[in-house]
Amino acid sequence: MVEFSLPKNSKIGQGNKFPAPEGATNVRTFKVYRWNPDNNANPTLDSFDVDLDTCGPMVLDALNHIKDETDSTLTFRKSCREGVCGSCSMNIDGTNTLACTKPTADVKGDVHVYPLPHLPVVKDLVGDLTNFYAQYASIGPWLQAETAAPPRRERLQSPEDRAKLDGLWECILCACCSTSCPSYWWNSDRFLGPATLLQSYRWIVDSRDEHTGERLDHLEDPHRLYRCHTILNCSATCPKGLNPAKSIAEIKKLMVERRS
Repeated sequence: MVEFSLPKNSKIGQGNKFPAPEGATNVRTFKVYRWNPDNNANPTLDSFDVDLDTCGPMVLDALNHIKDETDSTLTFRKSCREGVCGSCSMNIDGTNTLACTKPTADVKGDVHVYPLPHLPVVKDLVGDLTNFYAQYASIGPWLQAETAAPPRRERLQSPEDRAKLDGLWECILCACCSTSCPSYWWNSDRFLGPATLLQSYRWIVDSRDEHTGERLDHLEDPHRLYRCHTILNCSATCPKGLNPAKSIAEIKKLMVERRS
């Protein structure tokens, strides 16, 4: 008989409960994933009752309140608070998003907060993005051209060519899309994932870049590109409203066109 077992530290236990201060009337419960690599114990789900009258409207505001007022050991990434840097990406109410732009009022019932799926956890809500950034670096995400740059001015492009970059350059590499993709869960060692492929297309379609052929050669692999099955999880979860699935489809079209 075949027996299956979950990996170590995958069973989530009941954690500590932190009640709201006496007299609080506008209370919401935040159930937050906790894991500390130093104590070798399974992760837990701590419960924090937060008085929303004492913090801002976003989930990140509540997490900051918890860290400042209740438990200073709570660990998560944050920076800009404006949805620009992508640091505070996490799974909130079952959806990958940015804590700084996710209103608490949009969540019904208790607010469940977990790290991004699939990633190894560093601590609490911090996922290990080492492989994600290495894949991004592998595509050469910078302008590559043999032609010398014009002296004392930038390389020019037409308004029409510049418009092709809209919906691509806005990516903030928060990893919400890649970590929502089942193909990336199972093949992240070889499949580049939606975020990296969107960024790859951003340079492929840039009229100023002269290495389109080399970029497509890099993606000509059974796993780097073709593990995408267009289920659109990536486009549905992107907090910036971008469409990685469309970019991947456009790359596949270019692959076919250059073979014909």
